[in-house]
Amino acid sequence: MAVTFLTIFPLARNLNWEPSDVSNSRAFYPAVGLLMGLLLVGVEEGSSQLFSAPMTAAFLVAAMVIITRAFHLDGLMDICDGVFGGFTPERRLEIMKDSRVGAFGVAGGVVVLLLKYAAFVTLLTIPEPGKVWALLLFPAISRWTMVVLLGAFPYVRTHGLGSPFHGSGIKVSTAIAGISILSAAILLGGFAGLGLLIGAMVMAWIMGWGMAKSLGGLTGDAYGATNEIIEMTVIIVATALAAQEWLEPLPDLLERF
Repeated sequence: MAVTFLTIFPLARNLNWEPSDVSNSRAFYPAVGLLMGLLLVGVEEGSSQLFSAPMTAAFLVAAMVIITRAFHLDGLMDICDGVFGGFTPERRLEIMKDSRVGAFGVAGGVVVLLLKYAAFVTLLTIPEPGKVWALLLFPAISRWTMVVLLGAFPYVRTHGLGSPFHGSGIKVSTAIAGISILSAAILLGGFAGLGLLIGAMVMAWIMGWGMAKSLGGLTGDAYGATNEIIEMTVIIVATALAAQEWLEPLPDLLERF
């Protein structure tokens, strides 16, 4: 269910899912992020054999947009239009429901894509293996932050794409997601990976608090916007850490002692 909801891949799309199934699918959000990371590693490996870093970086950005069918990017643009284009929660929510994209949305989307592209170009110029761990980690961490917001803030709409995620019985699925991302962050990034995870969670909570204050609660667009901003931030910081050889998997770190 998580793969079907978060990506373009139609696994089990024709099955009848209950709201509880949709809600519990959050348990696998970090795992889906890791799968996306593996696809990005494959794209990077294939493209780097034929093209320079700038072209490979463009392919990586395009791959993320295609894999997610621009789902989260659309949420980011809606949030930018609503939060910056309205002066009351009601007006902001009304703007966000409009299928048209305004100037704030276009600007927000362009800035995020440009910063991701620049980060990828920089990342691809550093030696292995830092870039591999960064490509694997950032989609998983960003999808975990959506799980954090799902549990931390109320949902503002009566009916919406995020409605099924706010039922009962979510503690187990959230715990599974938390254990999986914590393990991945430490195993793939060591202490730097753990720092990335903690920093992303703090940033996501601040974003969630700000959006909830502006809108009266969160919406599906808010989760998508958070994912995009955290993706961008984590890949930028991970690139800096990898360049300093601080982003190393735990087994490599243990060999030093």
